Amino acid sequence: MALQLYADPCTVNCRKVLAGCHLIGAEFELIYRSYFAGEHRQPEYLALNPNGMLPALKDGSFVLWESDVILQYIGAKSAPHTGYPADVRARADVHRWQTWSSAQWFPACYPYLVENAVKPLLGQSPDAEVLAASVATFHRYAAVLEAHLRGRTWMVGEHPTFADISVAAPMHVHTFQKLPLDEYPEIRAWIARVEGLDCWKRTDPLPHFPPPAG
Repeated sequence: MALQLYADPCTVNCRKVLAGCHLIGAEFELIYRSYFAGEHRQPEYLALNPNGMLPALKDGSFVLWESDVILQYIGAKSAPHTGYPADVRARADVHRWQTWSSAQWFPACYPYLVENAVKPLLGQSPDAEVLAASVATFHRYAAVLEAHLRGRTWMVGEHPTFADISVAAPMHVHTFQKLPLDEYPEIRAWIARVEGLDCWKRTDPLPHFPPPAG
């Protein structure tokens, strides 16, 4: 039985898992659940993920949620691939950056996503106070990422890995988010490389966003 992935490509965490699967060539069945239609809050889906968040994975009777763990599980079940290196230290490094992205980078990018990308779709105006309060946190963690990328092509090793996918995901619509990236040339060059990956192109979220309100 194929892995069943319940997801909507427009969300950060769903695109992360979809792109990661395509990166390593993992086979799965996409079961689309619309985020904007609230299908992740329906009883059928809540039976899979009581948190009411996307994505979720079914592998037979085994159900898994939390996007980075889903990727790690799929990577461990799949054929060896540079996208999820077998070397213990390299894999730990991938996990480190996935955890960092979830705990630090995603919260730093999220206000820009909500205020500058999601609210306009809903016919609402960005909250300037929320954006102003987010600046210091964003620059704190952008500086960490910028320093790490200096002299590197990819986050871990010589090939794109789940680390690149997980760190890129929170800024996956960075133009619409209006992330303040002017002073971060390494980040800008790196995200351009990620955007050139086939797995990233195949998971373009824009067709899955609703048209702007009004």
